[in-house]
Amino acid sequence: MNTKLTLTIEESVIKKAKKYASGKKRSLSDIVENYLKVIANEIEDKQNNELTPLVKSLKGSFKAPEDFDYSKELLKGLSGKYVVNEKDSD
Repeated sequence: MNTKLTLTIEESVIKKAKKYASGKKRSLSDIVENYLKVIANEIEDKQNNELTPLVKSLKGSFKAPEDFDYSKELLKGLSGKYVVNEKDSD
């Protein structure tokens, strides 16, 4: 459901924004709505990614070396766990 919203914005900003919207073949309302959706989604994402108290308490308790490659270590760990050696398959 759409609801009307009244904004007070400097006239020069409105003129530039309307020109921009026209160049994009969109309405100014559409551009403002989409911008507000982006902001709302960022806020929602931030709230959903909030750390649990346990994770917060552990944060900073481990210092990885500067050259630590998480992807490489993960691959090494998973390979050791899931790759079957030829001698094991006999």
